[in-house]
Amino acid sequence: MSASPDHDPLLRLLLCGAGAAAVRRLLDAHGSAEAAIAAGAATWRAHGLDAAACNAIRHPSDKLQHSLRWLEAESRALVGWNDPAYPPQLRDIDSPPAALFVAGDPTMLWRPAIAVVGSRAATAGGCANAEAFAIALAEAGLSVVSGLAAGIDTSAHAATLAAGGITVAVLGTGPDIAYPRGNRRLMDDIAAEGAVVSEHPPGTPPLRPHFPGRNRILVGLSLATLVVEAAPRSGALITARLAAEAGHEVFAIPGSIHNPMARGCHRLIRDGAMLVESPQEILESLAPQVATLAGNLRKTLSDGTENPPETTALLAQENYKILWNALGYDPTCMDELVARTGLTPARVSSMLLTLELEGRVVAEYGRYSRRVDRTRGV
Repeated sequence: MSASPDHDPLLRLLLCGAGAAAVRRLLDAHGSAEAAIAAGAATWRAHGLDAAACNAIRHPSDKLQHSLRWLEAESRALVGWNDPAYPPQLRDIDSPPAALFVAGDPTMLWRPAIAVVGSRAATAGGCANAEAFAIALAEAGLSVVSGLAAGIDTSAHAATLAAGGITVAVLGTGPDIAYPRGNRRLMDDIAAEGAVVSEHPPGTPPLRPHFPGRNRILVGLSLATLVVEAAPRSGALITARLAAEAGHEVFAIPGSIHNPMARGCHRLIRDGAMLVESPQEILESLAPQVATLAGNLRKTLSDGTENPPETTALLAQENYKILWNALGYDPTCMDELVARTGLTPARVSSMLLTLELEGRVVAEYGRYSRRVDRTRGV
């Protein structure tokens, strides 16, 4: 996505230092960043902006130009609070971000997802579990969301990509900063096949206070959270707590009583998290929620209140024609659809979800078929 003059007003609001809540209030009151900027300083102050923030809107720092340059590259997006592409489920979290910087495809943020998190100092067994669960969840059609940290996060992201699934990385840095640095290539691969997301502007370094905030976005984009391995004071437990407070299911994998990295999971289980020993247990538990999410999103789309890209005249688009012709009324697995279409697994998965949300495709046990709908003549 290329930068446009429309990015400038929203960036001025985001970079003024007023905070997400004040920016959301301005956007809600005026309908657009352009109108909010045009309203002037008296209105800004009425919405809680102090003199420094008002001055920063008029005279932005170098971060504005840096952000605009970052947005000029392909597959970069700035999704604002009142943007139709803003993920609807993220609006329900405590203190939702006023905007998201996205490297990759913003429509990936609409997918049914599960957060897979755990210790940075993971054991070999913990990493193997993260990989196995991530692959199974991805093959079942769920997006795997994690935080790009070392250990469990890295294993979950990498395994999902290797399996041809969709993964989303939520960062506590700017969308251009890999943390740890060694995950630079992994971050680029995620952006190419899924999405890398941050509420912080490009150039923002890794700062400790940003990571708990990152976790709330991770939870907001997910139906549930799986904690693979965690020490008693692990940051993954913060994510699990946020998920529980949001009414989301929390799953935990048990471990040896001699493994200090399992004690956090055992604590979660004692506190009410669901003990899981296989991915199938998660899929069975989440099936009703996935169906509800799909139904809610279909209703959202039919109401016209949200309209993520690629939902209009889908079957007139070349790639969707190819996929539609590859689909039949008999259930077909993802690998076969990839072979028939010649498209990437990530692309096929994203398109299938969009067709499912429109009510054109049925997904059952990892296989896809056309929905019989005589009113559409298909």
